[in-house]
Amino acid sequence: MGKKEPERLVAGVDLGGTNIQFGIVDANGSILGRSKGKTNPDQGLDAILDRIVSGIEVAADTAGHDIMDLDAVGIGVPGPVDPATGVVHEAVNLRWMQIPVGDLLTERLGLPVVVDNDVNVAVYGEARHGSGIGSQHLVGAWVGTGVGGGFVLDGRLYYGHHFSAGELGHVLLYPSNPPGLRTVEKICSRSALADRIIQLIRSNRRSMIPEIAGEHWPRIKSKTIAEAYKSEDELTIEVVNDAADRLGVVLGNITTLLSLDRIILGGGLTEALHDAFVDRVRASVERTAFPAIAKRVEVVASQLDDDAGVIGAALLAVERLSLETE
Repeated sequence: MGKKEPERLVAGVDLGGTNIQFGIVDANGSILGRSKGKTNPDQGLDAILDRIVSGIEVAADTAGHDIMDLDAVGIGVPGPVDPATGVVHEAVNLRWMQIPVGDLLTERLGLPVVVDNDVNVAVYGEARHGSGIGSQHLVGAWVGTGVGGGFVLDGRLYYGHHFSAGELGHVLLYPSNPPGLRTVEKICSRSALADRIIQLIRSNRRSMIPEIAGEHWPRIKSKTIAEAYKSEDELTIEVVNDAADRLGVVLGNITTLLSLDRIILGGGLTEALHDAFVDRVRASVERTAFPAIAKRVEVVASQLDDDAGVIGAALLAVERLSLETE
């Protein structure tokens, strides 16, 4: 009998402005070990990179491995990235500009590192192992604190000339609105919904949000919005449905433009509201998309939820570095 091929292991890292998720992923997309930590961007670049290294070490340990058992690392970063060089052009939440994250982490880890946009890797994870299986032409829209997006066209991630394709949150929805009320992110994100609800409550509109959230109600989280929505709070339903309708118009127009067969909705707000939000966006997409056959586009929720970025980053590293994936 021949020797058994060694197990291929890759670390997936989902770097956010607040939290970092780590996973040790095999070639089948299974997470074997996990860890998580805080980003703390105020502490600077070197501190974040050190936390990434230590987080990978902890995840490897929970998987029963050493960091040197890994073949590579994949990381998703919140901002436009040149995937060929691993340079992050701009990550606003981290206050990074033109940072060669791939090279810097390779120096620390002694491993190949693949860097991409955080929503791109989440969408790729869904395309390979989640709600995107079977689709060759899809868009993912991640709705949480902000709004991000990613495209898979002809079965591959699409970047565009400037590596910034998928920046849904910065699409101008109402260019004649006052500053701060013009883009998809400023109208459809969880942050935008929370701001609108707070403003309306302070304008004497009735809502159960303060009762649900308690004394800290102005810090409205996705789960608070979801609880109020499911409890049939009229104000919350009005605000959420309006945002879902507008997001659906944008995604319906993208479907018209690119002739997509699937739309995947992810992010904290989608996960909290789930069917109620997805169904409302779907109805808006169907009203908007053209021609009639394009209205058949599937609008579905993420299956992998928080694991999408970790799995996608790891599998993208496998693909980019041409590792064997038996």
